[in-house]
Amino acid sequence: MKNYKRIFLIVVDSMGIGGAPDAADFGDEGADTLGHIAGTVGTFLIPNMASLGIAAIKPLPGISKNAFEKGYALRLRERSAGKDTMTGHWEMMGIHTTKPFITFTDTGFPPELIEALERESGRQVIGNKAASGTEILDELAEQEINDNKLIVYTSADSVLQICGNEETFGLDELYRICEYARRITMRDEWKVGRVIARPYVGKHPGGFRRTPNRRDYALKPPAKTVLNLLAENGKAVIAVGKISDIFDGYGITEAVHSQSSVHGMEQTLDYAGKDWEGLCFTNLVDFDALWGHRRNVQGYAQELVRFDVKLGELLRRMRPDDLLLVTADHGNDPTYTGTDHTREKVPLLAFSPSMTGSGTLPEAENFGVIGATIAENFGLTLPEHLVGTSLLKSLVS
Repeated sequence: MKNYKRIFLIVVDSMGIGGAPDAADFGDEGADTLGHIAGTVGTFLIPNMASLGIAAIKPLPGISKNAFEKGYALRLRERSAGKDTMTGHWEMMGIHTTKPFITFTDTGFPPELIEALERESGRQVIGNKAASGTEILDELAEQEINDNKLIVYTSADSVLQICGNEETFGLDELYRICEYARRITMRDEWKVGRVIARPYVGKHPGGFRRTPNRRDYALKPPAKTVLNLLAENGKAVIAVGKISDIFDGYGITEAVHSQSSVHGMEQTLDYAGKDWEGLCFTNLVDFDALWGHRRNVQGYAQELVRFDVKLGELLRRMRPDDLLLVTADHGNDPTYTGTDHTREKVPLLAFSPSMTGSGTLPEAENFGVIGATIAENFGLTLPEHLVGTSLLKSLVS
């Protein structure tokens, strides 16, 4: 028997809450995204997250635990061997990733791969190293524009990223080269998790700006997920933001891309005004891409405030048979060293207007509790290859 007709799952990309027991194994001991932001900027207003219990599971300066007034809150630990976008989201939908995706952080991509990209594009590759997306543009974009080059770079994640100036390179050509890169990186020794098209505008250092026309070419999940289970049983699976890219469209019935995290929340609000049955799965990437990786504490805090305003609008629009789940896929502590994601626990805040109870729930040992809860809500049995234990009985009180 289903309990909620519509479920809104919102991923505040990279909003870790510290304390992962295996953080030291990932070089992230002491990382605490939300805690360090709150401790650095002082008071910042997130009353809606506070009302859903964020401070009850993560003590935050300036936010009282007593602000928790509705819904249920708990901490989640990641079980998969990784701290990247794909492993986090896939685990939410039941996939336990045991082998980390291949990275080229320390070495750059091998000559054979670079030569293949040069042949296909007709351009000489420059970069081929791990770098910040903004720094690589200031360093090499003029050369790409003036000398008809191709910027290829990576990060601490399993990604191959290609930059292209929208005016001189063209979006269609950038996407074509990235599609080719995705095909050739299906070889085991080159198999990165994502190939990312990074379009930008501008002509000179300091004036370069990445645009919302980014496109991710991800690996397909290795097995069917809860998304497939929902779609195959006639439920809507609405992907907002980069969700469709993360799952390579697998199990998605409808998708929209977002220009920003605020836009992603506005799109989610639009879906709150429509009639459908199933899941609306939203990723808000700016927290990670604009602020976490760039180690911008103030920017991250301000984005949280903007999100909280939109969260309040969504709470007011929710129907009695709606369920809201707010979580994160990993950490990205803007006060930490480097520019990489950080291995942290994440929050899960759950609310429905029909709930009569509230409080904290025991910490869960994997992100798969999310998908398992969604599946049980719609009367669907979780396949044996997927991880997760449903929390539904605790969320219908």
